[in-house]
Amino acid sequence: MPPAPHAPPPASPRAPRWLWPFMLLLGSATMVVAWSSLSLATGRQHGWIALLAGLEAAWMLRLGGMLPGWPRRLLAAAATLLMAVLVQWFVVSGHIGAQMGLAPWEAAPKMGAFYVWTLARLANSWLDLLCLGLAPVLALRAAR
Repeated sequence: MPPAPHAPPPASPRAPRWLWPFMLLLGSATMVVAWSSLSLATGRQHGWIALLAGLEAAWMLRLGGMLPGWPRRLLAAAATLLMAVLVQWFVVSGHIGAQMGLAPWEAAPKMGAFYVWTLARLANSWLDLLCLGLAPVLALRAAR
């Protein structure tokens, strides 16, 4: 019996290298909308979601084909930090804007940074602050 011919190994499905910006933008936008909606609906900050946001940012960059290394790690940490800031801004805007009959996206441009900072500091518990602080570190580690 002749030996079976070797078939070439199947090509591994890899994302194109240019796909990562779109995946990071789409993943971050959906995370901000979902996290803000949950926080506004329940009246709590849900800081633990920041850890999921960090893992999601790292995952989107990996799936999008960005090369490993420090640029990917720093971008994942920066995206996580930006998501946390945007969520805090939208949640504060949602609560204050609701008193004026505005949607969160309508009230957000009208909010000052110091006002948002003050209200976010008052609204977050120590556990929320801990999770918000650890999330960029987790993203930095997960995106290696």
